[in-house]
Amino acid sequence: MDASVKKTSSLANFAVSRRKLLQVGAGLTAAGLIGLPSMAWAARLRLTVVTGSTGGVFYPYGGGLAKVLTEKGKDIQATAQVTGGSVDNIKLLGEEADIGFSTIDSAYDATKGVGAYKDVGALDTKVLAVLYDSFMHVIVSASSGITSVAGLKGKRISVGSAGSSTEAIADRVLAAAGLNPMKDVIRDNLSVAESVGALKDGKIAGMFWIGGIPTSAVKDLAASGQPPLTFIPTGKELAVMEKKWPGLYRPMTLPANVYEGQAKAVTGLGVSNVLVVSGELADETVTRVLTTIFGNLVDVQKIHPEARKLTLAGAAAKTAVPFHPAAEKFYRAKGAMK
Repeated sequence: MDASVKKTSSLANFAVSRRKLLQVGAGLTAAGLIGLPSMAWAARLRLTVVTGSTGGVFYPYGGGLAKVLTEKGKDIQATAQVTGGSVDNIKLLGEEADIGFSTIDSAYDATKGVGAYKDVGALDTKVLAVLYDSFMHVIVSASSGITSVAGLKGKRISVGSAGSSTEAIADRVLAAAGLNPMKDVIRDNLSVAESVGALKDGKIAGMFWIGGIPTSAVKDLAASGQPPLTFIPTGKELAVMEKKWPGLYRPMTLPANVYEGQAKAVTGLGVSNVLVVSGELADETVTRVLTTIFGNLVDVQKIHPEARKLTLAGAAAKTAVPFHPAAEKFYRAKGAMK
């Protein structure tokens, strides 16, 4: 990862919010203290892109996207940050971040102020672009003999990083299997990289991970053969989840041989991944970002195998979360949205 990627600071520790800085800047402009022609830096658009944990897809995708925006965009300086994932990303929007990666179900919960967002209430979250679908990996050591989600009862498992969409979906999958996510399993909140290491060392019996296919950390674990892995199907749980959260999850299959030793296809569930922004983000900023992305789509598609799936039409696909008005205007002008 290039130098544009840095670790995010804690949600609780930022000193001055982005919104307050903008308010100060507006006041200075009104007072005639800034905005002089000689101050060329004022025209440069500085953006922060919040991604996910190392070992997942959001991390390299976000870093690559920041690089494209910086190198190809007109007067844009974008920086990518490592985070816990979707929930952290959305909570950071409008404060410490401008653009975030998220699963659509997490973005939907944010608009309602439910689930992981009960503590902050409903957030003005809008979609910038639909990117690709992630597969819910439920992975156990083959020697454990576990063949179903229900079989995880009483086992130590990683449910994903705290504040990630993996954790939120893992809890829903466990509940759909008839388990109490807080009482029937021994929970570890580990990133995908940490989960892989713990599974390899025998510290956990299994792990959840919602991510693109293939996910590099899982691919490396499977290639090592230590331990041999079993991928658990979640099609049965999906049927239960669809009744409670219609339109957020869909059937998805992990094709055979994506990962070494995975000889058979695995039926399960998928969720769309999106770029999200605050509804308060300036229309001009949204337009400049989308113009840069789709004006340099070949460069974006080179970032990661999942980035190859990005298309103008796909980015404009209808979701359970509204698009930012400027994004909708952009897609309509391009003929990608009616």
